[in-house]
Amino acid sequence: MNLVVMMGRLTRDPEVRYGGANNTAVARYNIAVDRRFHRDGEPEADFFNVVSFGKQGEFVEKYLHKGTKVVIKGELHNDNYEKDGQKIYGNEIVTDSVEFAESKNASQNNSGGDTPVPTTDDGFMNIPEGMDEELPFA
Repeated sequence: MNLVVMMGRLTRDPEVRYGGANNTAVARYNIAVDRRFHRDGEPEADFFNVVSFGKQGEFVEKYLHKGTKVVIKGELHNDNYEKDGQKIYGNEIVTDSVEFAESKNASQNNSGGDTPVPTTDDGFMNIPEGMDEELPFA
C-alpha cells in the first residue's frame, strides 16, 4: 500500500501548467512539514514536492498560495531522471485530495495578507455599535 497523509504550509506559490490531450491542469508546489521532534542543530521541518492534476490542480491554482496550510493525501512516486549522464533521484507526492487545514483568516495572518476582520472568541465578525439599524435581518 502506498499512502501518504501530510499537513504543512506551501513554501511558495504553486506553478500551474495546462497540457495533454484534455488540456489538464498540472499544479506543482512544495510544502514544509514540521517535525514532531527535533534535536539541536537539526532542521525543524522537512520539505516535499507535491503535484496535483486535473480539478485538484485547478483548485490549487485558484485557492492556494505561499503560506497556506493544507492537508494532502496521496501517493509517493519516484521522480528519477538522467541529466548529462548523471542519474538524479527524487520523490514527489501525487495527491488524491487537498484540503485547507485552517481558516482563511488564519491563513492571511500567516502569509502577510490583508488586515484581518476583527472577530469575537467564537470566530464571528464584530458588529460596531449602532449598526443594528442598518442590518437587513435584525
